[in-house]
Amino acid sequence: MIATEKFTFTGKDGQTLDGRLELPLYTKPRAAALFAHCFTCTKQSHAATRVSSALAAKGLAVLRFDFTGLGGSDGEFANAGFASNVEDIACAARALEARGLPPVLLIGHSLGGAAVLAAAGQVPQARGVATLNAPFDTAHVFDHFGEQALEEIEDNGEGEITLAGRSFRVTREFLEQGRNQPQAERIADLDCPLLVMHSPTDEIVGIENARAIFAAAMHPKSFVALDGADHLLTEPGSAEYAANLIAAWATPYLADLPLEERGQFGGAVEVSTAGGKFAQWVRTRSHEFIADEPEKYGGSDHGPTPYDLLLAALGTCTSMTIKMYADRKGIPLENVRVELEHSREYVEDCEDCEDPEVVIHTLDRAIELSGDLTEAQRKRMMEIAEMCPVHKTLTGELRIYSTLIED
Repeated sequence: MIATEKFTFTGKDGQTLDGRLELPLYTKPRAAALFAHCFTCTKQSHAATRVSSALAAKGLAVLRFDFTGLGGSDGEFANAGFASNVEDIACAARALEARGLPPVLLIGHSLGGAAVLAAAGQVPQARGVATLNAPFDTAHVFDHFGEQALEEIEDNGEGEITLAGRSFRVTREFLEQGRNQPQAERIADLDCPLLVMHSPTDEIVGIENARAIFAAAMHPKSFVALDGADHLLTEPGSAEYAANLIAAWATPYLADLPLEERGQFGGAVEVSTAGGKFAQWVRTRSHEFIADEPEKYGGSDHGPTPYDLLLAALGTCTSMTIKMYADRKGIPLENVRVELEHSREYVEDCEDCEDPEVVIHTLDRAIELSGDLTEAQRKRMMEIAEMCPVHKTLTGELRIYSTLIED
């Protein structure tokens, strides 16, 4: 499972760029990656979401974001362009580093792949670059504008293009940013390994682009054919397949990065943040799981809520205590089922958690006993339920002592 956080940062010209940071829930991320989406796509594209999620599930933090003027990012798309995309990637890398997650992998899809190749020189911590169906020539995308639209932009300084049924305003500056980019030199000067991934049947960006990128690069470099994939990686499983290959390819280049070590701890239970708004990693001496809040309260619903766990503690202890008593007394009890409810929601309580008057008013516990039992036996086991250790803890004089652990 993964957690997704909203991640915004400032672009070169002061604009706010909108992103999503995918984080592994069960461990601290071993490394971070940055994903650049395809031309006119957004961070919500099929490839961006699927590849980022799959890599996060393998323990990497992955940032996918909208380029200037697209999706949730500020700025004017018409005045942006390839050079602007490269600057956005560099800004995203600095924002991740400021978060304590310097990106060691740069991944780009289509024109985003060309952009990460160009931006790699501005991300010195990058240990690898991976491209997906990327063009070698950054002006390749103009082939899809149409000759008439290009002429209008050149003559009038701006014009309208239509791609995949959507219309965009484009300026002459936009065209200039994509022309005469020294991609061959940039690729040759890459100071890290390169993985080129391309579909042999890509009808938007032909396979010859992958051949040119691969030929321009120095070793270490690798090529993987994405057989059967379309340009946008929308075929079922193709984006996940690409993500798995990227993770496997990057493994030796990340080998020296430390894995999170979960050492011994003094208490019976350890709780720590697990990403997302509320998710918590709960660890006992022999078990680990996630606690969370429902989506309606801003959580991701990856696990039981704090009050769910409280009720579960009372319910399990009640059932165990009754069963143990029945076994000891030879009572033919076959099954115990306990239903529990509380009258307050955790988030509502937490809004006033500094108010000593805020308490849980009631815990309702309904107990079902199955078996050939007499009324006297049922009555006695209901009395035993009141004696379960958790029940006695909750209803007794309970004090909680908190100590700050210094670094």
